[in-house]
Amino acid sequence: MNQTDERVKVHTCFHCGSSCDEEIIILDDKDFCCYGCKTVYEILNENNLCAYYDLSTMPGISQRNQKKYPHFEALDNELIRKEYVLFTDGSSACAEFSLPQMHCSSCIWLLENLSRLNKNIVSSRVDFPERKVTVMFREKEMPLSQVAVLLAGIGYEPHLSFDKNKKKKQDNSRIYKIGIAGFAFANIMMLSLPDYFAGGHLNNELLRKTFVYISLFLSIPVFFYSASEFFISAWLSLKQRFLNIDAPIALAVAVTFIRSLYEIFSNTGSGYLDSMSGIVFFMLVGRWFQDRSFRHLSFDRDYRSYFPIAVTVLKNGEEHQASLDAIQTGDRLLIRNQEHICADSVLLRGKASIDYSFVTGESQPVVKTAGDIIYAGGKQIGSTLEVEVLKDVSQSYLTQLWNNTGFANGKEKNVSAIHNLSRYFTIVVLLISLTAACYWMIVDPSKALNAFTAPLIVACPCALLLSATFCNGNVIRHLGMKGLYLKNSGVAESMAKADVIVFDKTGTLTLQGNNNMVYHGQALTEAEMSLVKSAVIHSSHPYSKMISKILTAKIIDVTYFKEYPGKGIETVTNLNSVKVGSEAFVRNESNGNPGIYISIDNHVKGYFLPEQQYREGLAKLISKLSLTHELYMLSGDTDSEQEKLEQLFSGKNNIYFRQSPFDKMAFIEKLQADGKKVIMIGDGLNDAGALMKSNAGIAISNEINNFFPACDGILNGSELIHFDRIISFVKTAGRIIIGSFILSMIYNIVGLYFAVSGTLQPVVAAVLMPASTISIILFTVGLSGFAARKV
Repeated sequence: MNQTDERVKVHTCFHCGSSCDEEIIILDDKDFCCYGCKTVYEILNENNLCAYYDLSTMPGISQRNQKKYPHFEALDNELIRKEYVLFTDGSSACAEFSLPQMHCSSCIWLLENLSRLNKNIVSSRVDFPERKVTVMFREKEMPLSQVAVLLAGIGYEPHLSFDKNKKKKQDNSRIYKIGIAGFAFANIMMLSLPDYFAGGHLNNELLRKTFVYISLFLSIPVFFYSASEFFISAWLSLKQRFLNIDAPIALAVAVTFIRSLYEIFSNTGSGYLDSMSGIVFFMLVGRWFQDRSFRHLSFDRDYRSYFPIAVTVLKNGEEHQASLDAIQTGDRLLIRNQEHICADSVLLRGKASIDYSFVTGESQPVVKTAGDIIYAGGKQIGSTLEVEVLKDVSQSYLTQLWNNTGFANGKEKNVSAIHNLSRYFTIVVLLISLTAACYWMIVDPSKALNAFTAPLIVACPCALLLSATFCNGNVIRHLGMKGLYLKNSGVAESMAKADVIVFDKTGTLTLQGNNNMVYHGQALTEAEMSLVKSAVIHSSHPYSKMISKILTAKIIDVTYFKEYPGKGIETVTNLNSVKVGSEAFVRNESNGNPGIYISIDNHVKGYFLPEQQYREGLAKLISKLSLTHELYMLSGDTDSEQEKLEQLFSGKNNIYFRQSPFDKMAFIEKLQADGKKVIMIGDGLNDAGALMKSNAGIAISNEINNFFPACDGILNGSELIHFDRIISFVKTAGRIIIGSFILSMIYNIVGLYFAVSGTLQPVVAAVLMPASTISIILFTVGLSGFAARKV
């Protein structure tokens, strides 16, 4: 054999890890199995993305036999294009592709860095469980077909299916595997009973062999089919130099089956086929039960955690407030300044300037005219629009927008210590099993196999992970039932750790619907009242809503509208200009006087003074929370309510007035710089920055559109007075997680003690594994449910 042949045998591809058995292509002193892998490396190298190879050894997908230029022109056909494009505004588009080639963290990393490979890619997000990628791209410069070509060029050719809208066929493969394993286990156990009762010395040798070979026949589909998911998962993890929780299970099944084959064919025993099939059966049942429980919690989360926002619906010329889930196709909605469009709609009336940054990440507003389609998630900037709903509200789509990672900047990452511990669990269990096996090989070889296999089954990190997952899932479900809708379990953990709570005032501590506005100043004519109402009706601020409600004049069209957060609004009609807001905004000077001032054609007419009503039970809430948290109140209003608030907050040191949105955000950052964990509770656009910067931002939902991408949770306004109970509940949930963790550790320690002693049969260990899963579920769900009922 020549030197070249020797080199071919020992070299592997730097990109994908495949053997270079056909040819070796060398670049930068690195070996590649084909020109495709070399090309992908060159693309990554040219774009400074070679950190991709630091994530794992040889993380890429083989490009051998890949098409060089896949034919994706069909994607530019308008009818086919609609199947893959989720959103478009004429400039940017969002498309979703199925990529079955995804297999590891390296794939995720590369696919979420597509924007560095092509400047026309705005962003990309991976849904790893579904093996999908969502790509935001500039469609004027890059057609959809070129996006597919880019993906294929780096080894992720999209799977194109033109039956996307068909309902997915339910996967029953695990049910079939459980059925086969259960049937085999029951029958093998029955066939083994005579030998068990005879003490392993059945007199009729022919009958014994017959039973043994029937058992072997029944065990083959269990090993090669029912247990296949454990072997596949373990093999994929080993290829990535990682041990997952399926590795010890697969090892135990393989060792038990091989040992049984040896005993049967060497005629030294009947094997452990009943144990092997029992291990597979009970593990699959445990997985099925776990999946069903997760699916149930996920369903409750999706179903119950709709955004509790009110939408203004027009019926017979009158405005009505309707919840989001009540909106139907054909309904006519009013969309005011800074409000989000909740469903795909057609514009009927008004000047639309839609900010799609919530969807695309780009802040340049898109101008729409009557007859144009406006997509869900867009935000109106300017005067009021009238739209007609084209599609029912897609809750999952809005949830996807709400969970957009772009709004998680600066948020604390909540990583449970349980998850960190479980990463090393498999290695520890393997070492224990090997140590026990070595010990019993010396002391009593007959117990070595049991001592090796039993710990691998009885000590599984699933129980550790379940303790946090099920408890947090149940907490989110119960909080949703109580009127608090959280993005994820990390928000509940942040709330439990918080030591500071910051409140907004208007619309948060105060009631909106029952407040009165009293006008002071020059009497307004009918025409002037019409101008004022036509100005404030375009704003979603609580004060604007209150002024609009008491003015009965008709509404006229405005040619210009602008809202200045924390200051006021300005409108222009064909003949007049109107300013409504703080004294400093309207007069261009301030004497510290409270009220909402009005000027028409730069002439100050007077001001509205709100007579605010605070939420019933607020004093009791503040008193309870002050025992466990530092409390602050930030308001953009004047200090007209200072005396009342000083009584609520026991002094003036913790209350601040005339706070701009930037002041509120800076205040949160200062608290965090001092090591504080902060909950911010607000309700308006002025609070968006503070909500985003806080460790847990809770938006109050009253009778306005409170759809904030910056918040971590939405709380029904009527439930604010019970916020002390909510805090108590999430803290109790944290203690339940710790308790379930201790319970699972006790189970593992006791189980391992009997397992390494060689006295625990593998089939008994296989029963104990799902039993631990069930006990953890009952413990966490039961106690968290009990705690929720106390709340």
